[in-house]
Amino acid sequence: MPLILFNKPFQVLCQFSREPERESLADYLDIPGIYPAGRLDADSEGLMLLTDDGRLQHQIAHPDHKEAKTYLVQVDGVPDAAALARLQAPLDLGDFVTKPCRAVRIAEPAWLWPRNPPIRVRQDKPTGWLAITLEEGKNRQVRRMTAAVGLPTLRLVRASIGPFALATHPLMPGEWMEVPATAIGGAKKSV
Repeated sequence: MPLILFNKPFQVLCQFSREPERESLADYLDIPGIYPAGRLDADSEGLMLLTDDGRLQHQIAHPDHKEAKTYLVQVDGVPDAAALARLQAPLDLGDFVTKPCRAVRIAEPAWLWPRNPPIRVRQDKPTGWLAITLEEGKNRQVRRMTAAVGLPTLRLVRASIGPFALATHPLMPGEWMEVPATAIGGAKKSV
């Protein structure tokens, strides 16, 4: 089966089981036997990969395989050089120390859709945007990293996983498309 690229909307649960009063993947994808290769919390938006192939799912999601994931992060405050340096170096978050990553200040991407509902706006405090690329993915890691350097996350969008990016595979929230599974990290070589 081809790999499914899905743009997860804000507040959608990253599961197929339904819950009262909450949308889940089942509200957007009616493809039997597929499962997410990795997760996004309900407060996060953006790219997810789904497949029915357990080996491929493991290859995409497991940190040993190092599929880079890039997140666009709107933060409360303006990132300076010191904050960027701390984000890129191993950062002690209490229960684990992050691996080095790439973190750069960016302008808000022109292709990015408006969030519904919009983030809160405070007239007295500016916001900034970062692109953070990780080769690991612990629970709420990006949010915890930005908070640790004094820049709480206001909006988090996963923009890419490995060779797939929302900038080049334009999907609006809730949309999906099929792509060849062979496009990711030599997947299916031994399958």
